[in-house]
Amino acid sequence: MAYRDEQLSEEKVFKDPVHRYIHVRDQVIWDLIGTPEFQRLRRIRQLGTCYLTFHGAEHSRFNHSLGVYEIVRRIISNFKDRPNWDEKERLLCLAAALLHDLGHGPFSHSFEKVFKLDHEDFTQAILLGDTKVNEVLSKVDKSFPKQVADVINKTYQNKLVVSLISSQIDADRMDYLQRDAYFTGVSYGHFDMERILRVMRPMEDQVVVKESGMHAVEDYIMSRYQMYWQVYFHPVTRSAEVILSKILHRAKELYDQGYRFKLEPTHFLSFFKGEPTLSEYLGLDESIALYYFQMWMQEDDEILSDLCDRFVNRRLFKYIEFNPNQQMSEWMELYKLFQKAGIHPDYYLVVDSSSDLPYDFYRPGEEGERLPIHLLQPNQELKELSRLSEIVESISGKKRTDHKLYIPQDMLEGMSNRSKTKKRIMEILYG
Repeated sequence: MAYRDEQLSEEKVFKDPVHRYIHVRDQVIWDLIGTPEFQRLRRIRQLGTCYLTFHGAEHSRFNHSLGVYEIVRRIISNFKDRPNWDEKERLLCLAAALLHDLGHGPFSHSFEKVFKLDHEDFTQAILLGDTKVNEVLSKVDKSFPKQVADVINKTYQNKLVVSLISSQIDADRMDYLQRDAYFTGVSYGHFDMERILRVMRPMEDQVVVKESGMHAVEDYIMSRYQMYWQVYFHPVTRSAEVILSKILHRAKELYDQGYRFKLEPTHFLSFFKGEPTLSEYLGLDESIALYYFQMWMQEDDEILSDLCDRFVNRRLFKYIEFNPNQQMSEWMELYKLFQKAGIHPDYYLVVDSSSDLPYDFYRPGEEGERLPIHLLQPNQELKELSRLSEIVESISGKKRTDHKLYIPQDMLEGMSNRSKTKKRIMEILYG
């Protein structure tokens, strides 16, 4: 029997709080789960700094990746013997679902921004490079690693396969909305996934949903909208992200200046230099990053020491509503006042903006084109979701943006009450 067709002698199951059970029968999938590169995802939190806001949000990208695999497994089991579905694509879909987040670094997006990295590039490198994951995939077929990489990179020729993992109603979103809601303890991310899975149908280029499932899809879209604004863009989480990014910026700046660290930041050196190898990238996870943050609390540099103490001990920045597009003159005055007060504005006066587009339809030629969700009519015609749903139509194409100004309130309060600088800062911030 070919390796791609090998089945385990007994089905393996993972107990899961969201899907109850995650089922594995394929030897290939079981072997991929056991690779060091996949096991590393246990040490990368799914929600980055969100655990400092929602104390239950300690779940990992390992949990999430298994969940996405399980949803895809269930979807394609429903597709069997349906038109437009090729059962030969089954293992490819499962492998791509399992491995789609393989390249995430510690604290994910904050980490990427500071060091100008892209986790998708590292996902591709892990799949195609000298790794155990590549070794397992290559046993299926020499071209299999590239096929999996193409699906995750959204360049695979069969767009139906791609849409299962990356679209506006994909297994990735369906898992993280429910999983993140469960672990943060909120109710916003819940929707009737069972109903959606039952009414999904394979078409030539994408997965579509029977019209009878429209209300379940509406619920899913609104769940996503609520989760972004109530959880993912929570202002306290963003405060932690601001401090995290400033820690990394400060450490890099000190390294560039020739500063002698008490503890040589060995695991960060290649990132400071802008040239991490794949093995160096894989060798840095959140447990190691947090170890350095604790050690850096003892550094002589007051800014790095203070920022690390704030992050480790959750002494976060306070925030106020602040629109940089309308209040730039006030921000410039604050910048000078912070300098005058001896508070480094580059590290302690930070504007953070978050924006989201909850749903959009196809707009040819526009940046970030989105494949819309289509509803399958009883006569087999397809109609774009917002044409039939007034709820979805009301939010389609509407981008919402939120701005916050983050400041160290404790530092400001520690200034002398007779200080004219303090008085002016407070006037600008609080009126």
